Amino acid sequence: MTLQKASQTFTKIVLIVLHNKLFYIVLSAILLTIGNQFSYSQEIKGADTLRLNSKPTINDTEIDSLKIDIAETSEVENDSIVNDSIKPKKNLLDGIVKRKAKDYEKLDQKKKQLTLYNEAELYYTDIELKSGIIVLDYEKNEVYAGRLKDSLGNYIQYPVFKQGSNVIEPDSIRFNFKTKKALVWNSRTKQGDLNIKAEVSKRENDSVYFLKNARITTSKNIDDPEYYFLVRKVKFVPKKKVVAGLTNMVIADVPTPLGLPFAYFPMTEESTSGFIIPTPGQSNQQGYFLQNGGYYFALSDYYDLALLGDYYTNGSYGLRAESSYAKRYKFNGRVNFRFENNIQGERGFPDYVKSRQYNIQWSHNQDSKASANSRFSASVNLGSSQYFRQSVNLYNVSSSLNNNMSSSISYQHTFPTEPQINFSLSATHNQNTNTELINMTLPTLQASVGRIFPFAPKDGIKKGFIKNINFQYNLRGENRISTADSLFFKPQMFRDAKTGFQHSIPISTNFKVFKYFSVTTSANYNEVWTLNTVNKYFDTTENKVVTEDQNNFDAFRTYNFSAGIGTTIYGTFEFGEDKKIQAIRHVMRPNVSYSYTPSFDQYYDTYAIDATGNTMQEYTRFENSIFGAPGRNYAQNLGFSLSNTFEAKVTDNKSETDEPKKVMLLNNLNFSSSYNLAADSLALAPLRMSGGTQLFKQKMNVNFAATLDPYAIDNSGRRIDVFNIDNGGSLFRMTSANMTINYAFSSNDFGKENSKQNDQTAQNGGRTDDLFGTSTDLSDNRQSLFNKDKDEDNSENNSEWYHTKLPWDFRLAYSVTYSNSNRQDEISSHSLMGSGNIELSPRWKVGISSGYDFKQKGVTFTQFRFERDLESWRMSFNWVPYGPNNYWGFFIGISSSVLSDIKWEKRKLPDRTFR
Repeated sequence: MTLQKASQTFTKIVLIVLHNKLFYIVLSAILLTIGNQFSYSQEIKGADTLRLNSKPTINDTEIDSLKIDIAETSEVENDSIVNDSIKPKKNLLDGIVKRKAKDYEKLDQKKKQLTLYNEAELYYTDIELKSGIIVLDYEKNEVYAGRLKDSLGNYIQYPVFKQGSNVIEPDSIRFNFKTKKALVWNSRTKQGDLNIKAEVSKRENDSVYFLKNARITTSKNIDDPEYYFLVRKVKFVPKKKVVAGLTNMVIADVPTPLGLPFAYFPMTEESTSGFIIPTPGQSNQQGYFLQNGGYYFALSDYYDLALLGDYYTNGSYGLRAESSYAKRYKFNGRVNFRFENNIQGERGFPDYVKSRQYNIQWSHNQDSKASANSRFSASVNLGSSQYFRQSVNLYNVSSSLNNNMSSSISYQHTFPTEPQINFSLSATHNQNTNTELINMTLPTLQASVGRIFPFAPKDGIKKGFIKNINFQYNLRGENRISTADSLFFKPQMFRDAKTGFQHSIPISTNFKVFKYFSVTTSANYNEVWTLNTVNKYFDTTENKVVTEDQNNFDAFRTYNFSAGIGTTIYGTFEFGEDKKIQAIRHVMRPNVSYSYTPSFDQYYDTYAIDATGNTMQEYTRFENSIFGAPGRNYAQNLGFSLSNTFEAKVTDNKSETDEPKKVMLLNNLNFSSSYNLAADSLALAPLRMSGGTQLFKQKMNVNFAATLDPYAIDNSGRRIDVFNIDNGGSLFRMTSANMTINYAFSSNDFGKENSKQNDQTAQNGGRTDDLFGTSTDLSDNRQSLFNKDKDEDNSENNSEWYHTKLPWDFRLAYSVTYSNSNRQDEISSHSLMGSGNIELSPRWKVGISSGYDFKQKGVTFTQFRFERDLESWRMSFNWVPYGPNNYWGFFIGISSSVLSDIKWEKRKLPDRTFR
């Protein structure tokens, strides 16, 4: 046998015998020396990347593969073995293995282990493993990972095991590549809001883990949580559930008797349906109750539904349906329906009262990316006028103090033509909760055609009287309803509806004269169509004037003309650059206008006011038109207006460039009046003055206004054609005045304010700040009373609070109104409101909202707020000491929504007066 045949026979024998993973190292060397060739391919990418179905070359320092696939040799002529009886072995691994280490990679051929030391990393399929040390046993297909100690003996570089989106941070780990099983010591993982740490964890497969002595908590500090649930045995299915054996709560490392023989923690990332546990309590008027119990339906990824109910032992009950919906890049919204049947007293007794109240809310927002030319939006808040004042479940202070509810639903579309056409259809609702009167438009139609410049060139500047002539067309149609709360959505409500259309064509132009004066002229044509007119006549049978409503089509047309001229005057008063106030700048914008309105007496008729028919009274059949009646008085008004702004240039000592800073003294100071050239008497209109400014780095807003009448009044309070100065008075008679001051400042201001708006309060019709107190939704007490995200708190930055400053914020609102239209000379309203919050320590917050009514001489609504941040828990106390909204409530519970049912709360509801 020749040497070549001997080597071929030897190769076949070795291939049959050798399936030990690393004997190919010696074998490859022998075969290379005798001329047989094997196919090798190696690919290195950054951190030593190797294809697992290839055979690496060998050097003295590293082994580049965890798995060996021995290529079959080529056929050799005269080989006595035609077909190999041994099947080739399948690949041990299913992908590429990448690994790297900072210090070294050590190969132990005797133990068949590869060691990666210091900042070791290993990547295989969807598995990532980082650790201080990684030991790979390629004979057992297992990998071990553990920590390292630094020079001080502290453990560093803990293992981080990641598969997909699941991350485990244990002390050490043992993992089998082939079976995919793992054994983990002191594993740490996060599933949603839950943090889980277990002494020993066993990974059975991709979807099932078994844990021993596990800690389940929502605390951010998983190694030293302020509380946790100690579970002896756990079956853990990532993103789905945790099924536990004997479980008890541990608070501050102190075991409590609170426990369960078994427990279930849902952890799905998708919404799931389930029961909502009600909250028990007691009310003085309605007895014991269960509130906010029901069922949550996870209907779809795009919308859901929650059905909630309340029951009271005196027979009262409440029902609520809440739904949220959203589609990414399209729209989102929320719908709420609430109904309460409240009973006070016992049936058969004089104090027995039964009250039914409801409220409907709907908010819809369209994403700006959904459509470029159309938009649909809705903000609805309607229902019983007394709902927020009598509701015992949704106790919303800001809404109970508000006296108005409003709604709006609208659709707008723009046609990108030339000229542009805009179209909108809307429905509005306004409801006064004091008078219980409701005004609605169902619907309002609006359309307009963009401005057309018939004499202007398509390209170039529009300059001059002719080129700036433009006109447009506007259409507005309304179906207006005015009704009472008791007739809402009843047939009588629609019988009283008024319908009309208004067409208007404004024509205008502008040009300059004498270089500095701007002149504007305009003419306006209006045409009103109405379906509601009246007819008045004297009924001799009943001996009285009868007003008869007529539902037929009628129309009237009006027109007017106006012109105005104005300019801008700048004045500067210099005081010197060495002065604190270097200069004051005064900007004046005077304007003189003229308007002409003819008399449209052709639309007026007469009727007799007595049986003789000798005394006639004028009227217009359009007096009930929703767009008003045509004017009967001929008018030529000459108007005067002057607006002023004052700005100071002040030396800035903090400026590095020595540049002065600008300070606004008065944002605006306006005066306006008019004189009717066609009037026989009382031709001069009252002088109206208004102004406003911002002080203290724009933290304080001051606004004021006054009306000054030049004419005197008689004993009955009517204006007479005698100037007030000629009647023994001053030049002007102040008939009304008002001033409001709002001041908001804080310890940051000084910086950034950290409060947020309360969206639900705004939707209910209340204020978004805490000037009238904060909302308390009894169905969810986990939210902070201070409208602050928990993530905004930073304990590292808060450590200085004990030593240097206490964070606080404060708001003031002052309002005063003066009335003297009939010589009453009185302050009609005068109040001061305030609210403040302070953090006594990094986790203690205290707040108060109160005020004083100087007119009624009494303290306004007052609320005290106390809150303690217990990291994963929250404790709060809310107290309204007196008034119709007197209330107190105490709450302590886990902040996370996953364990929101773990809480204790006690409260006293306000004693409502039903009617």
